[in-house]
Amino acid sequence: MDDERLYRRWLFDLWQGDFAVADEIIAPDAVGHWPSVEVRGPAEFADQVRQSHAMFGDITTELTAGPVLGNGMIAAGWTLYGSYKGGIPGATAEPGTRVGLRGQDIFRIKDGRLAEYWVVSDGLGMMQALGAL
Repeated sequence: MDDERLYRRWLFDLWQGDFAVADEIIAPDAVGHWPSVEVRGPAEFADQVRQSHAMFGDITTELTAGPVLGNGMIAAGWTLYGSYKGGIPGATAEPGTRVGLRGQDIFRIKDGRLAEYWVVSDGLGMMQALGAL
């Protein structure tokens, strides 16, 4: 699978709720560096995505920049949209409120799979949209 297709499976398959795709696209020894947690392997990557699905329904993703490919790396910008389900401490938005979260991904590729991940996202903007700030 080429690197662009690999990234598109991440953004458009896994993030749409096809959690089984993690075993196909994420290396067994992959490391993911989220702002507040480090995860390892396909199951923990899928669990991170599941947590987003637990807080937001009707998740859709949009590729807003890239992907930029080269030297075994992928970089891309994205926006995730979802309907708030409730339960975030301090949030005053009603369940069903549609919000967007913008971010950027950087991946290192190894043997045709996603091997290392760094993400930067606008959590502050999302929390403002939910009335939590």
